[in-house]
Amino acid sequence: MEPLNILISAYACRPGEGSEPGVGWHTIQEVAKYHNVWVLTRQNNRPTIEAQLNQNPIIKLQVIYCEPPSWLRPLHLKKKLVYLHYYLWQIAAYLVAKKLQETINFHIVHHVTYVRHSTPSFLALLPIPFLWGPVGGGESAPKAFWKDFGWRGIMYEIMRDIARTLGELDPFVKLTAQRSILARGTTAETTQRLRKLGAKNVEVLSQLGLSDLEITQLNQCGDSQPQGVKFISIGRLLHWKGFHLGLKAFAQAKFPPDAEYWIVGDGPERRRLETLVQNLGITNQVKFWNHLSRPETLKKLSECLALVHPSLHESGGLVCVEAMAAGRPVICLDWGGPGLIVTEKTGFKIPADQPQQAIDGLANAMTILANNSAVFDDYRLAGRQRVQEFYSWKVKGKLLNQTYEKMLEYK
Repeated sequence: MEPLNILISAYACRPGEGSEPGVGWHTIQEVAKYHNVWVLTRQNNRPTIEAQLNQNPIIKLQVIYCEPPSWLRPLHLKKKLVYLHYYLWQIAAYLVAKKLQETINFHIVHHVTYVRHSTPSFLALLPIPFLWGPVGGGESAPKAFWKDFGWRGIMYEIMRDIARTLGELDPFVKLTAQRSILARGTTAETTQRLRKLGAKNVEVLSQLGLSDLEITQLNQCGDSQPQGVKFISIGRLLHWKGFHLGLKAFAQAKFPPDAEYWIVGDGPERRRLETLVQNLGITNQVKFWNHLSRPETLKKLSECLALVHPSLHESGGLVCVEAMAAGRPVICLDWGGPGLIVTEKTGFKIPADQPQQAIDGLANAMTILANNSAVFDDYRLAGRQRVQEFYSWKVKGKLLNQTYEKMLEYK
């Protein structure tokens, strides 16, 4: 088919980064292999994007930088106000897009980032078939787990629930859902909320992916055998990451006496986790490595038997994809993004019903991996295969191209 004119909204969009900026950049890069792309993004992404395009031009890509009025721009520098800036940026992006539509015949408009379902995309108001997402944020930590969060963690969860509920009450959020030809949620929990908002065609799809170079590097990283019985958790030390569950599970699993649990990352839960380690009597077996560079983190991962990632609400879980690409099984909760990413062939998904039940399941998974090398080899192969089939950006780009073709049939 002839190349389409695709308008993409990517508030977060920077080459060479992970998380939301990486999702934005990789998506437009893949779409531009098939179609003419106009991407709306923030002004502060310009230096990185232009440096990349100077080195590797993308012929079918035009980047349009827009911002709210200048007196509102400092909002994005203040972490607590970034979502207000994002909301206002959406309005500015719509005004730019509306003017562009007068001269360019866009076939499809696609909202890519932020991956957030409780904020509207005003581009849905354009008279063009609209694809929303994948978007996330519909996940909540099960209430039974709140008792271990501490008062700060509990207040965070309460305020998060309130903010999300208020967002879902926004008539423009409901209009975004209702006007979408297709709405994609990163998890089953988010898709349920998209349907309640009025989206008619809803799919579950992870927003995450890895480039061919990243997959090759991770494959090479995981070629070595684990050095003894070592488990690793990677990420910011936040209450909802569930690292306290991993530590409790490690303390009750059946291991050789020299088994270790490594934690790579830093954050506000560091002191609470260190106290927990002391109370569990596993101080000599747990190592906190603080925040490490990517090469250092990958080296630590390659030395370990498995990634332990018991996150309690997460739309993504890129570290799970990276671990599978590195041939390391993942032990997670069957909840949110990790529950979608990991399968029974690539790791262990533990039901998140009650804390002690989850801890018992995590401990059992650790025990199985520590005592059965044949099982480890099976998970290694299956993990790499799953990443190649479902989490390669090249593959995701081909599937997105097919999605655009189907959307025109809905028109």
